[in-house]
Amino acid sequence: MVGTHLPELSRSVAAILIRSGAVRVNEELRKPGYRVKPGDLIHGTIPPPEPVSFVPEPIPLDILYEDSDLIVVNKPPGLVVHPAPGHAAGTLVNGLLHHCPGLQGIGTKLRPGIVHRLDKDTSGTLVVAKSGTVHRHLSYQFKTRHVEKKYLALVLGEVASDSGVVKLPIGRHPVDRKKMSTISHRGRSAETVWRIRERFPGISLLELDLKTGRTHQIRVHCAAIRHPVIGDPVYSRPRAGGVTRTPDRQMLHSWRLGFTHPASEQWMCFESPIPEDMKDFMEALRSE
Repeated sequence: MVGTHLPELSRSVAAILIRSGAVRVNEELRKPGYRVKPGDLIHGTIPPPEPVSFVPEPIPLDILYEDSDLIVVNKPPGLVVHPAPGHAAGTLVNGLLHHCPGLQGIGTKLRPGIVHRLDKDTSGTLVVAKSGTVHRHLSYQFKTRHVEKKYLALVLGEVASDSGVVKLPIGRHPVDRKKMSTISHRGRSAETVWRIRERFPGISLLELDLKTGRTHQIRVHCAAIRHPVIGDPVYSRPRAGGVTRTPDRQMLHSWRLGFTHPASEQWMCFESPIPEDMKDFMEALRSE
C-alpha cells in the first residue's frame, strides 16, 4: 500500500512514522501491523529529511561512472564508507558530500546515498544513489538478489577443487558479538559460489559470486571451509603459512558489480582493477 501510493516512502520509514504518532487511524495511535478497515480515516504528516551533520571533505574519488541518478566508485583499501564511532570524518561519505552536495537527506542521515557498503580494508566497486527514488530502487535490487556481485580473494591454502558452493547460514557469533559466524543461533541463509582463478604455493586466488549479502559473508564462508582470507585480522591467522611477507590488510576486492539502472532500465556492469598492494602481493607469490 505504501509503495503504491507513496513510492518515495519506504516501509521501514513508514513504520517509524506510525510508531512516532505522525500517522494515525481515526485520530488514534495504531501499530504498523494494524489492518485497515473500510471507513477508517488515515491522517499523517511526513516530516522533511533530517539534515546530515557531516562535513563535506575534498577526498579524492576514483569515479568509474556518474550520471544524474547515481555514481559508481572504486573504493581504495583503508577508506571507511560512512561515519561511525571512531570514524567521524575522512570517510567516503564525507568525500561524496563534497562531490555531490545533493546527497543530503538521501537514504538515512548516517549513510546519505549509500546503498551497500564494503569493509574498511576491502577495496573495489560501490554504487551510490543521488536521489531517494534511485536509492530505494537499487536497495530493492540488492534485497531481491537481482545484483551481480563478484569478488576476488586470496585465501590461505591450496584449494583442491576448481569450484564450489558454500551454503551456510550467517549470524552474530554466539560468544564474540563483534564477529559473525556460521554457528549463530539466529543465522540467516547465505550462499557464496566460488571458482579458482590462480594457484600459488600455499595460497589460492578465488573469484567469488555472492548470491546473498550477509555481513562479512565472504570472510566467514572462507574461514568456515578452512581457507580464510589472507590478512583478515578477525577470521584468519596472523600469518599466512609459507609466505615470506604478510599483507597489511585482508586481500579481498570487490571486482565486479552489475545492476539494472533505475532510470534507463538497462543492465550496467562495472569492474574495478585489482589494487596495487594486492597485485604486488601476488607478484611476490609468483616469484617465490
